[in-house]
Amino acid sequence: MKYFQTTSARTNRPRLQKFVFLFAIVICSCSTENESKQLNGTWIPIKEEIGGTAFPESAFSDQRLIIEDENYTMRAENVDKGTVTLDGNKITIEGKEGPNAGRQIKAIYKIENEELTICYNLAGDIFPKTFSTEGNSMFFMATFKRAE
Repeated sequence: MKYFQTTSARTNRPRLQKFVFLFAIVICSCSTENESKQLNGTWIPIKEEIGGTAFPESAFSDQRLIIEDENYTMRAENVDKGTVTLDGNKITIEGKEGPNAGRQIKAIYKIENEELTICYNLAGDIFPKTFSTEGNSMFFMATFKRAE
C-alpha cells in the first residue's frame, strides 16, 4: 500500500505542478485585468510637478487623461494617444500618436483616497522608485481625480 501511494504521488506531481502553474497565470491575468479596470475612466489633474517644482493650476486645468483598458488618450495642448502595460504598480507607456509617438515612458502609479498618482520618468530608461520628482528634472508627477 505504501508503494502505491508513493507511485501515485509521483505520477500526480506533474499534473499538480501544471495545475498550480495554470492557476498562477489565471490569478496574475485577473489581477492585471482588475488593475486595468480600476484605472479605466476619465481623470482630471489636480496637481502636477516636474523636478520638484509644482505647476500652477492654470497650467493643467484643461487637461484630461482617458484610460480604456490598455489604451490611453491625454488631452492637453495636443492630443497624445498610445498604450499602457501594467506590471504591479509599474506602467510602461508607448506613445502611438501625438507628441510622444515612438517614445516609451516608464512610470509608477498608486490609487489612494479616490486619487490616481502617476510618477513618470520622461527619459524612459528606468522606473521611478518613489513618488517624488525632487532633484530629478526628468521626473514628472501628476495626481488626478476621477471625472464625475
